[in-house]
Amino acid sequence: MIRDILTFFSKLMPIFVCKIKIHSMPRDKAILKEQVNELSKKELVDIVLKLAGKRYNYEFLLVNFLDKDGGEQTLYEEAREDIDKLNAKEYKGRTIQHQLVKKLNACTKRIIEFTVETKSKKLQADLVLYVLENQFNQPAKVFGARFSGYDYKVGLLLKKLISLVTKRLHPDYLIDYQDKINEFLTRLHHTSDRINTIYDLPKEIES
Repeated sequence: MIRDILTFFSKLMPIFVCKIKIHSMPRDKAILKEQVNELSKKELVDIVLKLAGKRYNYEFLLVNFLDKDGGEQTLYEEAREDIDKLNAKEYKGRTIQHQLVKKLNACTKRIIEFTVETKSKKLQADLVLYVLENQFNQPAKVFGARFSGYDYKVGLLLKKLISLVTKRLHPDYLIDYQDKINEFLTRLHHTSDRINTIYDLPKEIES
């Protein structure tokens, strides 16, 4: 129990003020352990609840302590909901492509946040695929426009998915993504091969 609390504190609390009569977080775990031992259970609970108010602290607590089996899946579902909200939001831009770039940047940022505490490469790949599916559900004419940067951004995200699927996941998972990835590759190569990042992508991935 104490070891768990120490791990939690040492990662999440560079500075805090409470009944521990110090202002700076000690680097020495032995000192921290002695100070934590002086706290009551209620004080420990209050500190943890306060820290869990921050997203990253909550995610760390959920995945490592509260729900070790299902915590990452919970975070995945929350990330998908956040991405749905981002997709429903209106973004300013001179063209639809410029608006979509801003939307895609926001979604990509949410993917990065998801990966901080989520170690499952399968869930990471699923979230990237979900965002890419939203892009390829756009009208075909949004691709191929010059100077918007949209095709390039989509290509980068597709490159990330290909890397996850082919290098970080067990080969048995490839079949779950292969058809979608190859469909995306075909469409991007058809509209956007003038962009080096897309030109350098494979024509297809094979099992």
